[in-house]
Amino acid sequence: MAALSLEKMQSIIEAALMVAGKPLTVLSLQNLFTEEERPSTSEVRGILANIKARHEESGIELQEVASGYRLQAKTELSPWLSRLWEERAPRYSRAFLETLAIIAYKQPITRAEIEEIRGVTVSSNIIKTLQEREWIRIIGYREVPGKPAIYGTTKEFLDHFNLKSLTDLPTLAEFKNLEAQEAQLQVQLALENSKVGPDNSEAIPEEREAILSGDEDNIVKLDDDADLDSPDHNADEEAATG
Repeated sequence: MAALSLEKMQSIIEAALMVAGKPLTVLSLQNLFTEEERPSTSEVRGILANIKARHEESGIELQEVASGYRLQAKTELSPWLSRLWEERAPRYSRAFLETLAIIAYKQPITRAEIEEIRGVTVSSNIIKTLQEREWIRIIGYREVPGKPAIYGTTKEFLDHFNLKSLTDLPTLAEFKNLEAQEAQLQVQLALENSKVGPDNSEAIPEEREAILSGDEDNIVKLDDDADLDSPDHNADEEAATG
């Protein structure tokens, strides 16, 4: 079978990104091809760079998030595109946003620790909604009386907010420059009350489990961390370094 041209491989990869409905890893894109046709990791990354450059002046963009790559509409077009849907985007309460922000910046964290930072009780409905949206999950249990659940964010959280890893979260200093955005204004109060400063807010580890190392003596970690250690994830990392 004749080898595919670079242009043909780019067309296949771009079409896959458009119809997949979810982010695709480099390995997933390689698996579109037969063994004889399969491009190398460097070739796929080069094709992705070409696709990204090709859409710089268009209404869509190639975005890398925690779960891989996806084609999406540019965020600045949302005021017009939102008119395609009759339902309004959900508006979250101040308590909801504060709780999510505290978990994102202070994880691993228990419900009691969230309440200590906010100074008020955290509604069970907020925790339930965050879990139903798959933005947070239980990553272990604190080895203290009662063994409270420890919460952390998920890949779905990163994907939803166009983040590749937790290190891409804005620092608190950057939050202060976004005062026109109501949601981030609501979040800011909780974060400042948590005594996290701009300096140590940058020390967010690349992966959620890495945060556990400092507290591992007090934490019973769950065995369901397969989402970060999935075959796709590991194979992609091996391909990237191979």
